[in-house]
Amino acid sequence: MNNKIVNVIGAGLAGCECAYILAKNNIKVKLYEMKPYKKSDAHKSDNFAELVCSNSLKSELLTNACGLLKEEMKTLDSLFMMAATKTKIPAGQALAVDRDEFSAYITKEIKNNPNIEVITKEIEDVSKLEGITVIATGPLTSSALLNNIKEMLNENELYFYDAAAPIVEADSIDMEIAYKMNRYGVNDDGDYINLPMNKEQYENFYNELINAQVANRHEFDKLVLFEGCMPIEEMAKRGSKTLLFGPLKPVGLDNPRTSEKNYAVVQLRSENKENTLYNLVGFQTSLKFPEQKRIFSMIPGLQNAVFARYGVMHKNSYINGGKILDNNFCMKKNNNIYFAGQISGVEGYVESAASGLIVGLSIIQRLKNKRIVFPDTTMLGSLAKYVSTENSNYQPMNANFGILKPLDIKIRDKKEKYRRLSDIAMRDINNLKLELSR
Repeated sequence: MNNKIVNVIGAGLAGCECAYILAKNNIKVKLYEMKPYKKSDAHKSDNFAELVCSNSLKSELLTNACGLLKEEMKTLDSLFMMAATKTKIPAGQALAVDRDEFSAYITKEIKNNPNIEVITKEIEDVSKLEGITVIATGPLTSSALLNNIKEMLNENELYFYDAAAPIVEADSIDMEIAYKMNRYGVNDDGDYINLPMNKEQYENFYNELINAQVANRHEFDKLVLFEGCMPIEEMAKRGSKTLLFGPLKPVGLDNPRTSEKNYAVVQLRSENKENTLYNLVGFQTSLKFPEQKRIFSMIPGLQNAVFARYGVMHKNSYINGGKILDNNFCMKKNNNIYFAGQISGVEGYVESAASGLIVGLSIIQRLKNKRIVFPDTTMLGSLAKYVSTENSNYQPMNANFGILKPLDIKIRDKKEKYRRLSDIAMRDINNLKLELSR
Protein backbone atom coordinates (compact mmCIF):
# COMPACT_ATOMS: atom_id res chain seq x y z
CA MET A 1 0.00 0.00 0.00
CA ASN A 2 2.94 2.36 0.57
CA ASN A 3 3.16 3.29 -3.13
CA LYS A 4 -0.45 4.46 -3.27
CA ILE A 5 -1.42 8.13 -3.12
CA VAL A 6 -4.89 9.35 -2.16
CA ASN A 7 -6.07 12.89 -2.89
CA VAL A 8 -8.13 14.58 -0.18
CA ILE A 9 -9.78 17.90 -1.03
CA GLY A 10 -10.49 20.03 2.02
CA ALA A 11 -8.73 20.23 5.40
CA GLY A 12 -11.87 20.52 7.48
CA LEU A 13 -12.98 18.01 10.09
CA ALA A 14 -13.73 15.22 7.60
CA GLY A 15 -10.71 15.83 5.38
CA CYS A 16 -8.24 15.91 8.27
CA GLU A 17 -9.78 12.82 9.86
CA CYS A 18 -9.58 10.93 6.57
CA ALA A 19 -6.04 12.09 5.78
CA TYR A 20 -4.80 11.22 9.26
CA ILE A 21 -6.11 7.65 9.35
CA LEU A 22 -4.76 7.00 5.84
CA ALA A 23 -1.34 8.40 6.73
CA LYS A 24 -1.27 6.43 9.97
CA ASN A 25 -1.60 3.31 7.83
CA ASN A 26 1.35 4.32 5.62
CA ILE A 27 -0.73 5.62 2.73
CA LYS A 28 0.58 8.79 1.11
CA VAL A 29 -1.93 11.65 1.05
CA LYS A 30 -2.07 14.84 -0.97
CA LEU A 31 -4.27 17.16 1.07
CA TYR A 32 -5.56 20.13 -0.91
CA GLU A 33 -6.75 23.16 1.07
CA MET A 34 -7.52 26.62 -0.30
CA LYS A 35 -6.98 28.42 3.05
CA PRO A 36 -5.33 30.85 3.64
CA TYR A 37 -5.21 31.66 -0.06
CA LYS A 38 -9.01 31.79 -0.13
CA LYS A 39 -11.67 31.57 2.61
CA SER A 40 -15.43 31.32 2.76
CA ASP A 41 -17.38 34.10 4.50
CA ALA A 42 -17.75 31.92 7.62
CA HIS A 43 -14.08 30.97 8.00
CA LYS A 44 -11.75 33.26 9.96
CA SER A 45 -8.75 31.15 11.01
CA ASP A 46 -5.89 29.90 8.84
CA ASN A 47 -5.86 26.63 10.78
CA PHE A 48 -7.42 23.36 9.63
CA ALA A 49 -10.56 21.82 11.15
CA GLU A 50 -11.99 25.21 12.09
CA LEU A 51 -15.16 25.13 14.19
CA VAL A 52 -17.22 27.89 12.63
CA CYS A 53 -20.39 27.53 14.73
CA SER A 54 -20.56 26.18 18.28
CA ASN A 55 -17.58 24.85 20.24
CA SER A 56 -19.75 22.09 21.73
CA LEU A 57 -19.41 18.51 20.51
CA LYS A 58 -22.56 17.48 22.40
CA SER A 59 -23.00 14.91 25.15
CA GLU A 60 -20.33 12.49 26.33
CA LEU A 61 -22.88 10.02 27.70
CA LEU A 62 -23.11 6.63 25.98
CA THR A 63 -26.88 6.83 26.36
CA ASN A 64 -26.75 9.84 24.03
CA ALA A 65 -26.46 9.16 20.30
CA CYS A 66 -23.63 11.62 19.72
CA GLY A 67 -21.88 10.40 22.85
CA LEU A 68 -22.00 6.87 21.46
CA LEU A 69 -20.68 8.04 18.10
CA LYS A 70 -17.72 9.75 19.78
CA GLU A 71 -16.90 6.61 21.76
CA GLU A 72 -16.98 4.52 18.57
CA MET A 73 -14.62 6.98 16.90
CA LYS A 74 -12.30 7.00 19.89
CA THR A 75 -12.12 3.20 19.71
CA LEU A 76 -10.99 3.46 16.09
CA ASP A 77 -8.17 5.94 16.89
CA SER A 78 -9.87 9.11 15.67
CA LEU A 79 -7.75 12.27 15.38
CA PHE A 80 -10.88 14.33 16.03
CA MET A 81 -11.36 12.61 19.39
CA MET A 82 -7.69 12.94 20.33
CA ALA A 83 -7.85 16.68 19.67
CA ALA A 84 -11.13 17.04 21.57
CA THR A 85 -9.73 15.21 24.58
CA LYS A 86 -6.58 17.36 24.63
CA THR A 87 -8.47 20.68 24.34
CA LYS A 88 -11.56 19.94 26.43
CA ILE A 89 -13.11 22.67 28.59
CA PRO A 90 -15.83 22.27 31.27
CA ALA A 91 -19.38 22.02 29.90
CA GLY A 92 -21.31 19.70 32.21
CA GLN A 93 -22.17 16.44 30.47
CA ALA A 94 -21.26 17.91 27.10
CA LEU A 95 -17.86 17.75 25.42
CA ALA A 96 -16.84 21.30 24.61
CA VAL A 97 -13.43 22.40 23.38
CA ASP A 98 -11.30 25.49 23.16
CA ARG A 99 -11.89 26.01 19.45
CA ASP A 100 -8.53 27.68 18.72
CA GLU A 101 -6.51 25.04 20.55
CA PHE A 102 -8.59 22.28 18.94
CA SER A 103 -7.89 23.51 15.41
CA ALA A 104 -4.24 24.20 16.19
CA TYR A 105 -3.78 20.66 17.52
CA ILE A 106 -5.20 19.07 14.38
CA THR A 107 -3.27 21.43 12.10
CA LYS A 108 0.00 20.49 13.81
CA GLU A 109 -0.72 16.75 13.59
CA ILE A 110 -1.50 17.02 9.87
CA LYS A 111 1.39 19.27 8.89
CA ASN A 112 3.94 17.26 10.88
CA ASN A 113 2.90 13.92 9.36
CA PRO A 114 5.51 12.78 6.80
CA ASN A 115 2.88 10.85 4.86
CA ILE A 116 0.74 13.94 4.24
CA GLU A 117 1.64 16.58 1.67
CA VAL A 118 -0.37 19.75 2.23
CA ILE A 119 -0.99 21.66 -0.99
CA THR A 120 -2.42 25.17 -0.73
CA LYS A 121 -4.63 25.27 -3.78
CA GLU A 122 -8.29 25.57 -4.73
CA ILE A 123 -9.43 22.56 -6.74
CA GLU A 124 -11.94 23.55 -9.39
CA ASP A 125 -11.99 20.35 -11.47
CA VAL A 126 -11.83 16.95 -9.76
CA SER A 127 -11.17 15.13 -13.03
CA LYS A 128 -7.67 16.63 -13.17
CA LEU A 129 -6.61 14.59 -10.13
CA GLU A 130 -5.37 11.05 -10.70
CA GLY A 131 -6.35 8.04 -8.64
CA ILE A 132 -8.61 7.90 -5.60
CA THR A 133 -10.00 11.29 -4.57
CA VAL A 134 -11.95 12.21 -1.45
CA ILE A 135 -14.10 15.35 -1.71
CA ALA A 136 -14.34 16.69 1.82
CA THR A 137 -14.91 20.36 1.09
CA GLY A 138 -17.74 20.68 3.55
CA PRO A 139 -20.99 22.61 3.37
CA LEU A 140 -19.12 25.75 2.32
CA THR A 141 -17.70 24.29 -0.89
CA SER A 142 -16.43 26.97 -3.27
CA SER A 143 -18.77 27.86 -6.12
CA ALA A 144 -16.31 26.69 -8.80
CA LEU A 145 -15.90 23.22 -7.30
CA LEU A 146 -19.59 22.98 -6.50
CA ASN A 147 -20.44 23.65 -10.14
CA ASN A 148 -17.91 20.99 -11.16
CA ILE A 149 -19.53 18.50 -8.76
CA LYS A 150 -22.98 19.29 -10.12
CA GLU A 151 -21.76 18.65 -13.67
CA MET A 152 -20.09 15.41 -12.58
CA LEU A 153 -23.21 14.16 -10.78
CA ASN A 154 -25.78 15.53 -13.19
CA GLU A 155 -27.87 16.38 -10.14
CA ASN A 156 -29.66 19.55 -9.11
CA GLU A 157 -28.06 21.30 -6.17
CA LEU A 158 -29.45 20.65 -2.71
CA TYR A 159 -28.72 23.10 0.04
CA PHE A 160 -29.80 24.49 3.37
CA TYR A 161 -28.82 27.46 5.50
CA ASP A 162 -26.72 27.14 8.63
CA ALA A 163 -26.39 29.81 11.30
CA ALA A 164 -23.81 30.58 13.99
CA ALA A 165 -24.58 32.03 17.44
CA PRO A 166 -23.09 35.30 18.73
CA ILE A 167 -20.31 35.38 21.34
CA VAL A 168 -20.02 37.88 24.21
CA GLU A 169 -17.10 38.85 26.43
CA ALA A 170 -17.37 37.28 29.87
CA ASP A 171 -16.58 40.40 31.87
CA SER A 172 -19.44 42.26 30.17
CA ILE A 173 -22.04 39.86 31.61
CA ASP A 174 -23.86 41.22 34.65
CA MET A 175 -23.29 38.51 37.26
CA GLU A 176 -25.54 40.34 39.72
CA ILE A 177 -28.36 39.09 37.49
CA ALA A 178 -26.80 35.97 35.97
CA TYR A 179 -25.90 32.82 37.89
CA LYS A 180 -23.81 29.72 37.21
CA MET A 181 -25.58 26.38 37.27
CA ASN A 182 -26.00 23.29 35.15
CA ARG A 183 -29.56 22.18 34.46
CA TYR A 184 -30.86 20.35 37.56
CA GLY A 185 -27.42 21.08 39.04
CA VAL A 186 -25.85 23.12 41.79
CA ASN A 187 -25.10 26.81 41.88
CA ASP A 188 -21.42 26.82 42.81
CA ASP A 189 -19.69 24.82 40.07
CA GLY A 190 -22.00 25.08 37.07
CA ASP A 191 -20.45 25.18 33.62
CA TYR A 192 -23.19 27.40 32.19
CA ILE A 193 -24.07 31.00 32.91
CA ASN A 194 -27.85 31.43 33.12
CA LEU A 195 -29.82 34.59 32.37
CA PRO A 196 -33.33 34.45 33.87
CA MET A 197 -36.40 36.16 32.39
CA ASN A 198 -39.83 36.84 33.83
CA LYS A 199 -42.91 36.75 31.64
CA GLU A 200 -42.90 40.46 30.82
CA GLN A 201 -39.22 40.45 29.91
CA TYR A 202 -39.66 37.40 27.71
CA GLU A 203 -42.68 38.78 25.88
CA ASN A 204 -40.90 42.08 25.18
CA PHE A 205 -37.87 40.20 23.89
CA TYR A 206 -40.01 37.85 21.82
CA ASN A 207 -41.96 40.65 20.12
CA GLU A 208 -38.78 42.46 19.15
CA LEU A 209 -37.19 39.24 17.92
CA ILE A 210 -39.95 38.22 15.53
CA ASN A 211 -40.10 41.71 14.04
CA ALA A 212 -36.34 42.21 13.70
CA GLN A 213 -34.53 42.88 10.44
CA VAL A 214 -32.60 39.94 8.98
CA ALA A 215 -29.49 40.06 6.82
CA ASN A 216 -29.91 40.33 3.06
CA ARG A 217 -30.24 36.95 1.36
CA HIS A 218 -30.70 38.30 -2.18
CA GLU A 219 -28.01 36.04 -3.60
CA PHE A 220 -30.06 32.90 -2.95
CA ASP A 221 -33.28 31.82 -4.58
CA LYS A 222 -35.12 30.52 -1.54
CA LEU A 223 -34.68 29.86 2.15
CA VAL A 224 -34.24 26.21 3.12
CA LEU A 225 -33.56 25.82 6.82
CA PHE A 226 -32.16 22.66 8.44
CA GLU A 227 -34.08 21.84 11.60
CA GLY A 228 -30.91 21.08 13.57
CA CYS A 229 -29.56 24.63 13.23
CA MET A 230 -32.67 26.79 12.99
CA PRO A 231 -32.10 30.55 13.44
CA ILE A 232 -33.72 31.65 16.67
CA GLU A 233 -35.84 34.30 14.94
CA GLU A 234 -37.27 31.68 12.55
CA MET A 235 -37.94 29.31 15.44
CA ALA A 236 -39.72 32.09 17.35
CA LYS A 237 -42.09 32.73 14.46
CA ARG A 238 -43.55 29.26 14.91
CA GLY A 239 -45.30 30.37 18.07
CA SER A 240 -44.91 32.58 21.13
CA LYS A 241 -43.99 29.66 23.39
CA THR A 242 -41.78 27.71 20.97
CA LEU A 243 -38.58 29.08 22.49
CA LEU A 244 -39.75 28.07 25.98
CA PHE A 245 -39.50 24.43 24.88
CA GLY A 246 -36.21 25.03 23.05
CA PRO A 247 -33.18 27.24 23.77
CA LEU A 248 -34.97 29.27 26.48
CA LYS A 249 -36.33 26.25 28.33
CA PRO A 250 -36.42 27.15 32.08
CA VAL A 251 -36.93 23.65 33.52
CA GLY A 252 -34.22 22.66 36.01
CA LEU A 253 -32.76 26.16 36.16
CA ASP A 254 -34.65 27.74 39.05
CA ASN A 255 -33.05 30.99 40.17
CA PRO A 256 -30.97 30.17 43.30
CA ARG A 257 -31.14 33.76 44.52
CA THR A 258 -34.93 33.97 44.62
CA SER A 259 -35.90 30.26 44.69
CA GLU A 260 -38.51 31.23 42.12
CA LYS A 261 -39.18 29.41 38.90
CA ASN A 262 -38.14 31.43 35.86
CA TYR A 263 -40.43 32.00 32.92
CA ALA A 264 -37.49 31.64 30.50
CA VAL A 265 -33.73 31.18 30.78
CA VAL A 266 -30.99 31.99 28.28
CA GLN A 267 -27.87 29.87 28.74
CA LEU A 268 -24.31 30.89 27.93
CA ARG A 269 -21.53 28.35 27.36
CA SER A 270 -17.80 29.03 27.58
CA GLU A 271 -15.86 29.28 24.33
CA ASN A 272 -12.36 28.79 25.76
CA LYS A 273 -10.40 27.44 28.71
CA GLU A 274 -9.87 30.90 30.11
CA ASN A 275 -13.65 31.44 30.26
CA THR A 276 -13.28 34.89 28.73
CA LEU A 277 -15.83 34.33 25.97
CA TYR A 278 -19.33 32.86 26.08
CA ASN A 279 -21.74 31.98 23.31
CA LEU A 280 -25.52 32.25 23.50
CA VAL A 281 -26.61 28.62 23.39
CA GLY A 282 -29.17 27.99 20.66
CA PHE A 283 -29.03 31.58 19.40
CA GLN A 284 -27.96 30.88 15.83
CA THR A 285 -29.20 33.86 13.91
CA SER A 286 -29.35 35.72 10.62
CA LEU A 287 -30.32 39.08 12.16
CA LYS A 288 -28.45 42.19 11.05
CA PHE A 289 -25.59 43.02 13.40
CA PRO A 290 -27.20 46.22 14.84
CA GLU A 291 -30.39 44.23 15.47
CA GLN A 292 -28.44 41.55 17.31
CA LYS A 293 -26.85 44.19 19.53
CA ARG A 294 -30.20 45.86 20.21
CA ILE A 295 -32.35 42.80 20.81
CA PHE A 296 -29.92 40.47 22.57
CA SER A 297 -28.97 43.30 24.92
CA MET A 298 -32.60 43.16 26.11
CA ILE A 299 -31.78 39.85 27.80
CA PRO A 300 -31.32 40.44 31.56
CA GLY A 301 -27.60 40.30 32.29
CA LEU A 302 -26.59 41.27 28.74
CA GLN A 303 -27.69 44.91 28.91
CA ASN A 304 -24.03 45.98 28.68
CA ALA A 305 -22.75 43.00 26.72
CA VAL A 306 -19.73 43.38 24.47
CA PHE A 307 -20.14 41.17 21.40
CA ALA A 308 -16.88 39.52 20.37
CA ARG A 309 -18.63 38.01 17.35
CA TYR A 310 -22.08 38.46 15.95
CA GLY A 311 -24.09 35.56 14.62
CA VAL A 312 -23.77 34.88 10.90
CA MET A 313 -25.68 32.81 8.40
CA HIS A 314 -24.19 30.96 5.51
CA LYS A 315 -25.24 28.62 2.75
CA ASN A 316 -24.47 24.94 3.25
CA SER A 317 -24.35 22.62 0.26
CA TYR A 318 -24.74 18.86 0.15
CA ILE A 319 -25.30 16.17 -2.47
CA ASN A 320 -28.16 13.69 -2.69
CA GLY A 321 -26.17 10.92 -1.06
CA GLY A 322 -28.90 8.31 -1.27
CA LYS A 323 -28.78 8.41 -5.06
CA ILE A 324 -25.06 8.92 -5.43
CA LEU A 325 -23.12 7.09 -2.69
CA ASP A 326 -22.69 3.55 -1.39
CA ASN A 327 -22.26 2.76 2.30
CA ASN A 328 -18.52 3.47 2.09
CA PHE A 329 -19.35 7.04 0.92
CA CYS A 330 -18.00 6.05 -2.50
CA MET A 331 -19.75 7.13 -5.70
CA LYS A 332 -21.83 4.32 -7.16
CA LYS A 333 -20.91 5.35 -10.70
CA ASN A 334 -17.25 6.21 -10.13
CA ASN A 335 -15.39 4.18 -7.51
CA ASN A 336 -12.40 6.53 -7.59
CA ILE A 337 -14.39 9.33 -5.95
CA TYR A 338 -15.53 9.46 -2.33
CA PHE A 339 -17.41 12.17 -0.48
CA ALA A 340 -16.94 12.91 3.23
CA GLY A 341 -18.29 15.49 5.67
CA GLN A 342 -21.42 17.58 5.50
CA ILE A 343 -21.37 17.73 1.72
CA SER A 344 -22.30 14.03 1.81
CA GLY A 345 -25.40 14.59 3.92
CA VAL A 346 -24.28 14.08 7.50
CA GLU A 347 -24.94 17.00 9.82
CA GLY A 348 -22.80 18.16 12.72
CA TYR A 349 -19.16 18.41 13.71
CA VAL A 350 -18.85 14.90 15.11
CA GLU A 351 -20.79 13.32 12.26
CA SER A 352 -18.61 15.10 9.69
CA ALA A 353 -15.41 13.82 11.26
CA ALA A 354 -17.00 10.37 11.58
CA SER A 355 -17.68 10.23 7.85
CA GLY A 356 -14.03 11.07 7.18
CA LEU A 357 -13.02 8.19 9.42
CA ILE A 358 -15.38 5.84 7.59
CA VAL A 359 -13.98 6.88 4.20
CA GLY A 360 -10.37 6.57 5.34
CA LEU A 361 -10.87 3.09 6.79
CA SER A 362 -12.82 2.03 3.71
CA ILE A 363 -10.00 3.11 1.39
CA ILE A 364 -7.44 1.27 3.55
CA GLN A 365 -9.43 -1.93 3.20
CA ARG A 366 -9.91 -1.36 -0.51
CA LEU A 367 -6.16 -1.09 -1.02
CA LYS A 368 -5.92 -4.47 0.75
CA ASN A 369 -8.43 -5.80 -1.80
CA LYS A 370 -11.07 -6.02 0.92
CA ARG A 371 -14.37 -4.26 1.51
CA ILE A 372 -15.54 -3.04 4.88
CA VAL A 373 -19.17 -2.82 5.98
CA PHE A 374 -19.78 -0.88 9.17
CA PRO A 375 -22.50 -2.72 11.14
CA ASP A 376 -25.87 -0.96 11.27
CA THR A 377 -25.91 -1.72 14.98
CA THR A 378 -23.24 0.99 15.34
CA MET A 379 -23.73 4.73 14.99
CA LEU A 380 -20.98 4.86 12.36
CA GLY A 381 -22.66 2.13 10.32
CA SER A 382 -26.10 3.66 10.71
CA LEU A 383 -24.90 7.01 9.39
CA ALA A 384 -23.28 5.25 6.43
CA LYS A 385 -26.50 3.37 5.79
CA TYR A 386 -28.59 6.54 5.98
CA VAL A 387 -26.35 8.44 3.58
CA SER A 388 -26.44 5.59 1.04
CA THR A 389 -30.18 4.88 1.19
CA GLU A 390 -32.40 6.56 -1.40
CA ASN A 391 -34.94 8.94 0.04
CA SER A 392 -37.36 11.15 -1.87
CA ASN A 393 -36.83 13.89 0.74
CA TYR A 394 -33.11 13.48 1.45
CA GLN A 395 -32.01 15.78 4.27
CA PRO A 396 -28.83 16.04 6.38
CA MET A 397 -28.82 13.66 9.34
CA ASN A 398 -27.40 13.90 12.84
CA ALA A 399 -26.49 10.87 14.92
CA ASN A 400 -29.62 9.58 16.64
CA PHE A 401 -30.87 6.29 18.03
CA GLY A 402 -33.68 6.25 15.48
CA ILE A 403 -31.28 5.26 12.69
CA LEU A 404 -29.71 2.35 14.62
CA LYS A 405 -30.85 -1.21 13.97
CA PRO A 406 -33.67 -1.70 16.51
CA LEU A 407 -33.54 -4.16 19.39
CA ASP A 408 -35.22 -7.54 19.03
CA ILE A 409 -37.39 -6.76 22.04
CA LYS A 410 -39.41 -3.68 22.94
CA ILE A 411 -38.21 -1.74 25.97
CA ARG A 412 -40.37 1.12 27.19
CA ASP A 413 -37.77 2.73 29.43
CA LYS A 414 -35.86 5.04 27.10
CA LYS A 415 -32.62 5.11 29.08
CA GLU A 416 -32.53 1.33 29.34
CA LYS A 417 -33.24 1.03 25.64
CA TYR A 418 -30.41 3.41 24.78
CA ARG A 419 -28.08 1.63 27.18
CA ARG A 420 -28.69 -1.70 25.48
CA LEU A 421 -28.28 -0.20 22.02
CA SER A 422 -25.00 1.36 23.12
CA ASP A 423 -23.76 -1.93 24.59
CA ILE A 424 -24.41 -3.68 21.27
CA ALA A 425 -22.80 -0.87 19.31
CA MET A 426 -19.61 -0.91 21.39
CA ARG A 427 -19.42 -4.70 21.20
CA ASP A 428 -19.66 -4.57 17.42
CA ILE A 429 -17.27 -1.64 17.00
CA ASN A 430 -14.63 -3.49 19.03
CA ASN A 431 -15.16 -6.59 16.87
CA LEU A 432 -14.78 -4.40 13.80
CA LYS A 433 -11.51 -3.00 15.15
CA LEU A 434 -10.14 -6.53 15.43
CA GLU A 435 -11.25 -7.27 11.89
CA LEU A 436 -9.57 -4.14 10.54
CA SER A 437 -6.28 -5.07 12.20
CA ARG A 438 -6.01 -8.33 10.24
